[in-house]
Amino acid sequence: MTKKHNAFKPALLFPNNALAYVYSQIELQKRLLIPVREALPATLSTHVVHCIIKKKELIIFTDTAAWASQLRFYHNRVLTSIAPLTKESVNLLQVRVITSLPDFELRQTYAPIIPSAEKIKLIRSTGIMASDEHLKQALIKLSATLQRLSDKS
Repeated sequence: MTKKHNAFKPALLFPNNALAYVYSQIELQKRLLIPVREALPATLSTHVVHCIIKKKELIIFTDTAAWASQLRFYHNRVLTSIAPLTKESVNLLQVRVITSLPDFELRQTYAPIIPSAEKIKLIRSTGIMASDEHLKQALIKLSATLQRLSDKS
């Protein structure tokens, strides 16, 4: 019986440079993250999740928009910290927010602090006596919401 020739070659037998390239990019990103975090104050460095270089631009990923706005103030310090690691000069810094991080479920959720009944009455009475109509409506609406939330708990 003759052996049948199989024209199909398994994928793992092909030389795969793409996977090696992906691993090298991951290692580069890990090496870049270290000096970026060291250039920032401790409160900000914990919120830097990832950083990559794309077309002479450093992109830093953070977990919230509030920290992203703070990171923009450290533009020059961050770019000078990564200069020894990059082959080409990086001129721009962009900060992006990652909204769905896996550890969001692990973070502690805080219950809202609802003021006492006296404070809710004070907000309502201040709203009723307010001369500005927009302020009056806002305080009355706030007191109604706080009253509803305090009734639930």
